[in-house]
Amino acid sequence: MARIVGVHGINQEFDGSNTIYARWLPALKDGLERANAALTSDDDFKCAFYGDLFRESGQAKGTIPNYDVNDIDAEWEREFLQELWGEVLKVEEGELNPQKAPVTKARVPRILQEALSALSQSRFFGGVAEKFVIAFMKQVRLYLYDPEIRQQIRSRVSDCITDDTRVLVGHSLGSIACYESLCQHPEWPVKVLVTLGSPLGIQRLIFDRLEPPPTDSQGNWPGSVKTWINIADAGDIVALEKKLNPYFQGDVIDQLVNNGADAHNANRYFTARETGEAIKLGLEDA
Repeated sequence: MARIVGVHGINQEFDGSNTIYARWLPALKDGLERANAALTSDDDFKCAFYGDLFRESGQAKGTIPNYDVNDIDAEWEREFLQELWGEVLKVEEGELNPQKAPVTKARVPRILQEALSALSQSRFFGGVAEKFVIAFMKQVRLYLYDPEIRQQIRSRVSDCITDDTRVLVGHSLGSIACYESLCQHPEWPVKVLVTLGSPLGIQRLIFDRLEPPPTDSQGNWPGSVKTWINIADAGDIVALEKKLNPYFQGDVIDQLVNNGADAHNANRYFTARETGEAIKLGLEDA
């Protein structure tokens, strides 16, 4: 049974557990190899999958709704967009010119049009269409605001946990699902939590909406976990707060890695020596 369970992030609705497993397993092995460790069996690793919960019924494969700036219709989405824009401007200073955003008849403030245009042009999003940026935000918001979706995703994580599971690895939104699942199940045998490119530290928009909610500005420690290692790339705008230790009870070990131009890429996080060493800790404890 799986000693390591991985949980993916957003925009995976057209994949599946086997697809992500096939991508992540070699990357995980490379990270462990750099940490002078190895899996005893490929069955030691399993991926929890929830992307299908975001897949719209009848939606053509490979497409997402044709969102535009007018679809940024929730205050949370507007604030999150501006937070991401601010981080992009810090990371990619001088590379973007949001003032060149096209003039539209959108009903939203001009600043949101500028922010959306800048993000879609950023190195982080790689020049994707603006609709992909909006879809990214809407999936995060849906997790935070839809109790049924939230619990369904956590149940997908729970379904993968066995008596043998010692390490839980969450990438991006998956790190939130891992954290909340561990808080919900302190009886689990998981000893090491590894968060990759995590947005857990984004104040107000995510941190303050965690379940259970923070107490006296401190987030709860995640259940049975003995060691929590948070790994972020300095250029990863989703991991807006690179250091989680100040925000949570206990001692979160924060580490920076260099993922190159594709800062938020899960595979690049997995191949990092730091990630391998973090996972190795859990395997030694098994």
